[in-house]
Amino acid sequence: MALYTIGDLHLSFAKDKPMDVFGANWHDHAEKLRQGFSSLGEDDLTVLCGDLSWGMSLEESAPDFRFVDALPGKKLVLKGNHDYWWTTAARMKRFFAQEGIDSIDILHNNCFYYGDWAICGTRGWFYEEERGDEHDGKIMRREVMRLETSLKAAGDREKLVFLHYPPIYQSYRCQEILALLDAYGVKLCCYGHIHGRGRALAFNGRCGATAFRLISADQVDFKPVKLLDSPDSALDLKN
Repeated sequence: MALYTIGDLHLSFAKDKPMDVFGANWHDHAEKLRQGFSSLGEDDLTVLCGDLSWGMSLEESAPDFRFVDALPGKKLVLKGNHDYWWTTAARMKRFFAQEGIDSIDILHNNCFYYGDWAICGTRGWFYEEERGDEHDGKIMRREVMRLETSLKAAGDREKLVFLHYPPIYQSYRCQEILALLDAYGVKLCCYGHIHGRGRALAFNGRCGATAFRLISADQVDFKPVKLLDSPDSALDLKN
């Protein structure tokens, strides 16, 4: 039961939303994802870091969910900035059950145990006080609260954090989220959101005791990144 992650699948089986604007490597990316997942087993677990579907509702996103459901293994999904279909966890779970989608669960105001590890996360947000407005400030504070709720739910387990927005990007630092990662001893934070030429500016490395890794689909060649071989294996931060 290995642990994997990837972000930003940007599926659009029910909408005409090509991703080629971010580079030619996005051409036929759904098939690349299918191939990328082909080496995973049915017992493996993949955390999907937001922007799963371009659908505007659960119903419109149903073909994208069915595509993800058919991929090997279990999946945990968190919210991205383009996940307009996102609603309450109860409604999403009810919709998945009605559609016979049984391999997807929701990472939102909670955490999931993976042996002695805890999988924590939330969407995150870009916000700079000197530039942002009060609405952005409220969203940021809410996201910080959701992340802390997730981290608290993890108890004494070793914690891995998954976000959609990067807490570090060029000169930007989300000090509130960075402070939480430090306070809770988070070893690794994986994030998505950044595509195309922006990937060259993304932060992949250590800040304090936490390692950061960009895992958007085009960054990882549309193949999930293995983080742990099993629930009792050690985290390899060199790769």
